[in-house]
Amino acid sequence: MIEISSKDTLYMYNLYHITKAFFPNAEIRQQVDEGQEPLVRLKLEGGSCFCIEEGEIKEFTDRQDGKRFVTKKVYDWLSQKTGRTLAWGMLTGVRPTKLVMQKIEAGMDREEIIKFLSEDYGVSDGKALLGWEIAQREKALLEQLDYVDGYSLYVGIPFCPSICSYCSFSSSPLEKWKDHMDSYLDALCREITAIGKAASGKKLNTIYIGGGTPTTLEAYQLERLLGTIDAVFSYEDLKEFTVEAGRPDSITREKLEVISRYPVTRISINPQTMQQKTLDAVGRRHTVQDVKDVFQLARSLGFDNINMDLIAGLPGEDAADMQDTLRQIEELAPDSLTVHALAIKRAAKFGQERKEINLHSGIEQMVRDGADAAERMGLVPYYLYRQKNIAGNFENVGYAKVDKAGIYNILIMEEKQTILAAGAGASTKIVLPEKIQMANGKKTNLVRIENVKDITEYLSRIDEMIERKGEWLWR
Repeated sequence: MIEISSKDTLYMYNLYHITKAFFPNAEIRQQVDEGQEPLVRLKLEGGSCFCIEEGEIKEFTDRQDGKRFVTKKVYDWLSQKTGRTLAWGMLTGVRPTKLVMQKIEAGMDREEIIKFLSEDYGVSDGKALLGWEIAQREKALLEQLDYVDGYSLYVGIPFCPSICSYCSFSSSPLEKWKDHMDSYLDALCREITAIGKAASGKKLNTIYIGGGTPTTLEAYQLERLLGTIDAVFSYEDLKEFTVEAGRPDSITREKLEVISRYPVTRISINPQTMQQKTLDAVGRRHTVQDVKDVFQLARSLGFDNINMDLIAGLPGEDAADMQDTLRQIEELAPDSLTVHALAIKRAAKFGQERKEINLHSGIEQMVRDGADAAERMGLVPYYLYRQKNIAGNFENVGYAKVDKAGIYNILIMEEKQTILAAGAGASTKIVLPEKIQMANGKKTNLVRIENVKDITEYLSRIDEMIERKGEWLWR
């Protein structure tokens, strides 16, 4: 048992996640005790203890500066005790490139940014350089968009053929909801139509249909969904239209033919791994050959921008397994590749079963091999994000051919353009031109409006979901 205590809740989030990154399988107990003598106390299994006194932060007039100081002190101590450093240092946020983008916009050059990330946050030079390279590419892509009058559309299909054991997304097994899919589409199309009316006169830049697995819809249901979008929105300013086809066991020729009849520019076919033993173990009901067959089918139907997702660090896999997976992916030659480092959250089956997974073993090699394979395929890194409890404190990186980068993926990370979202569990992000003060006293120019995750509630409360967005749209 590792114990973390503090006089102030301000420090607890960072300290928990930094400690968890060093000790991924440890049980951690947290306590806020305003009466304790040190500002922060950290006690490891075995008795090693580290404290920070309140007087050490007196020089910091800004509480956030004090929090960074405390986090860095704890990070440095844990690094010394374990003999390890973390690739992203003490950064706990999911969007490192957002920090880099801010520094670029403030006029910092590459060397200054790498030095800043290394000295202030303990980020390795390699990861700092990666963050800078990706931020530069993101900046160039985002300059094509209209932040004032432009927006993006997300449509969520929260169903999957089966639920993978590592998954914590808001998705439900198709078997349970198959008889309610048309009812879900009724509500979803109502919400899409309402969004289209509210956004009339604005410029739609990107569309992303995700999930879940959108191709759990039958062909006629996909036709209805895409037809509704087609009827409601203008494509005059559209730069990208993605359908995350996802699971190979949900994709058919008929469904791909439906998608091909609309101005969809990008699809995903996501194997996660090309090791059959792993697919079986994590609950994916398709074979390695299914992945290859579906990919070739999509190519034969004219899809020229296909993304594939892989996960480094799946249980039971080592670097040799990842290398074999990458070899098979290279033979298919996708237009973009996203390499995720495994993140096990409490909501996932693995997390609920409290299975111990060595989140450091082989991960660094797998991530490096993924980057090397992408380079051999002529794919360059264009977006990056991180997750809580991510394996080895690494990252998820999207690689793509120069003209095939996923613009929506960047937008969801950088939060510079309004994203209107429809569907159960979908999250609308409205970017306002100026900061406003919220009910909690916080000032922000980013307003989040969450749809309910429960599908039954979404169906019964669809009018409420529509109305909540309408209060904020285009103020």
